[in-house]
Amino acid sequence: MERREAKRRIVLVPIPAQGHVTPMLQLGKALYSKGFSITVVEGHFNQVSSSSQHFPGFQFVTLKESLPESEFQRLGGIEFMIKLNKTSEASFKDCIAQLLLQQGSDIACIIYDEFMYFCGAAAKAFNLPSIIFTTTSATNYVSRCVRSKLNADKFLVDMEDPEMQEQVVENLYPLRYKDLPTSGLGPLDRLFEFCREVANKRTASAAIINTVSCLESSSLSWLEQNIGIPMYPIGPLHMTTFPPSSLLDEDRSCIEWLKKQKPRSVIYISLGSIFDMGTKEVSEMAWGLCDGNQPFLWVIRDGSESLPEEVSTMVSERGGYIVKWAPQIEVLGHPAVGGFWSHCGWNSTLESIAEGVPMICMPFHGEQMLNAMYIESVWRIGFQVEGSKVDRGEVERAVKRLMMDDEGAGMQERALDLKEKLKASVKSGGTSYNALDELVKYLKTM
Repeated sequence: MERREAKRRIVLVPIPAQGHVTPMLQLGKALYSKGFSITVVEGHFNQVSSSSQHFPGFQFVTLKESLPESEFQRLGGIEFMIKLNKTSEASFKDCIAQLLLQQGSDIACIIYDEFMYFCGAAAKAFNLPSIIFTTTSATNYVSRCVRSKLNADKFLVDMEDPEMQEQVVENLYPLRYKDLPTSGLGPLDRLFEFCREVANKRTASAAIINTVSCLESSSLSWLEQNIGIPMYPIGPLHMTTFPPSSLLDEDRSCIEWLKKQKPRSVIYISLGSIFDMGTKEVSEMAWGLCDGNQPFLWVIRDGSESLPEEVSTMVSERGGYIVKWAPQIEVLGHPAVGGFWSHCGWNSTLESIAEGVPMICMPFHGEQMLNAMYIESVWRIGFQVEGSKVDRGEVERAVKRLMMDDEGAGMQERALDLKEKLKASVKSGGTSYNALDELVKYLKTM
């Protein structure tokens, strides 16, 4: 009689934020398709279990002790994450103990978002293997490792020296010290403390990164040499599995609107699930988009009602379409879309490259600044505008530069070339395909 292999369980622990939950669930789907059982441990907000029908076979568990969303609003991102890690460890240990008591809960490994580092202590306590999952870029992972070694006071003094600002970080051209994400993230001493906690791999035996070798080869090489554990660059995960549903309700009416537009004529604008522009900036953006004389699809989370009535009327009369949230991967893959105005979160960046869509970059803080720099200076598939200087003239010029000028055509050509490289990476024999295959083999040895 043929021996039936036990179906082993992977416990996934994402941050309760859409940009981190989405790739974690994509990873879960990829591993589920390889024969693993999946348990997702959630906090009390941004829960996916409410749409669990999109993840048949997944088990969802909620931590008893978890910070409410109001604490994120009160503390800010870094302080919230530091507090979350201090308050969640005991509850997570209880959760793992319960899973181990349940019949059939044979836990092969805990895979946790690198920012949920409290999971390392629980894994050690139960003698379970653990793996870090990085949902941001490999370059951002490198920057956290570099920042973890810095002293906040000395860094502030060093950054007053223009020569130091331009110095390349540890032979990682074009990454310079002034490019290390530090702005908009709170006091430097607390940021660097957080980076030290994140960079400490504890007892993790490997790291998974949602990236592609052809995009970040030098950063991946740096990590392989400096981290000391196997690295698995298996992205873009949204190309490996069917994308899970959004935590936000998507307005699919925009797909019907796109079908009526000419090929490569529409600019798509979405600035992420967290940041909100002020009323004045939104109005300036609207005027500039209308003056750019290109049809545009614009995600405004409060919808068109957040615009002054005369501006909303102008948008509808001048070729604009506004939704509260869009099925972004489908939108970027639509033949009518020719450009993406983005905040440059890593998921959005990968999704845009994967569809060969050039970008206008409006980063606001942190890793977004780093991604925008790579889009503009390394891959050369877009350009930056300053987020703090939204005015209609600049918006109009940016739209025309991307959608009408020869420079924009060159960006589109390079973006389409990268699209083909990403498609090759996830096919049999490609770098990401092989990395996922190696990860699965590694997990089956646990």
